[in-house]
Amino acid sequence: MTFGKKTAFAALVAASALVFAGCAGGGDVIEEGSGGGSGSGDGEMYIALVSKGFQHQFWQAVKKGAEQKAEELGVKITFEGPAAETEIAGQLEMLTAAIDKNPDAIAYAALDPEACVAPLEQAKSKDIPVVYFDAPCNGDVGLSLSATDSKVAGALAAEHMAELIGGEGQVAIVGHSQINSTGVERRDGFVEKIEADYPDIEIVDIQYGDGDHLKSADIAKTLIAAHPDLKGIYGTNEGSAIGVVNAVNELGLEKGKITIVGFDSGAAQINAIKDGTMAGAITQDPIGIGEQVVQAAYDAANGKEVDEFYDTGSYWYDKTNIEDPKIAAVLYE
Repeated sequence: MTFGKKTAFAALVAASALVFAGCAGGGDVIEEGSGGGSGSGDGEMYIALVSKGFQHQFWQAVKKGAEQKAEELGVKITFEGPAAETEIAGQLEMLTAAIDKNPDAIAYAALDPEACVAPLEQAKSKDIPVVYFDAPCNGDVGLSLSATDSKVAGALAAEHMAELIGGEGQVAIVGHSQINSTGVERRDGFVEKIEADYPDIEIVDIQYGDGDHLKSADIAKTLIAAHPDLKGIYGTNEGSAIGVVNAVNELGLEKGKITIVGFDSGAAQINAIKDGTMAGAITQDPIGIGEQVVQAAYDAANGKEVDEFYDTGSYWYDKTNIEDPKIAAVLYE
């Protein structure tokens, strides 16, 4: 991670208030502020969060954490994101609209790290502090990133995959993105760990299903057909992993014939682990991410120093520990 510590922008004084409705992907209604100050126009701080998505359970858990922290701090927030994590243009529209509302701070999770550079430069020109969650934008605008260290998490997935298949054999990856940082780092952490420590394991292919269940299932079926000796498949997010689960079920394969390692949580993955279709998965702490990014945005808006990177952690879970209170606390359905 490139994200030490930075000093936040000084907060400015607010002015007008207008009602603004959330974009189509999902969000709340909030009063418009005047930039870098009391964003709600009534003396109450306003933070705008623009996520990679809105419908997935992961993002709903992030939203829950953000709302909890906002209530604790006594600030207003909006949380919105596109319906699908491929809708880069839609997300950028939401970001531009958030900047136009002149909030006290913006929290942003980048789908495309390059496409967001210009809009966020506009936020900087308006003295609106910007913090990131889950994935940063390129450039030098962002003050902080609250996220899982995705390369560490990918390496953790590789360690468990290697153990589960006996340290040898063929595996494949169904990724969710080769553009945004979480997809790239979860993939690279896995690949680098296998290449460094497990010379008898061959990664035969890496394909990308955009986190879509149907597309990921089709990819998994193709991988299984093309590599009859395939021992394992790693899915880099919830949609990817459930696509693989659906593929093996549709093919009528015996549970455990293909070792499936997933990422994230959700009811479908939890159930697949419990019934033996999936070996296990890496979970993040999405509620913790939501809480931390709102805290960072709040501190930045108040001109306080914020850390450049807050690692919210990653955890392996399977049948043996899924009921452990420490694991249960970071799972979501």
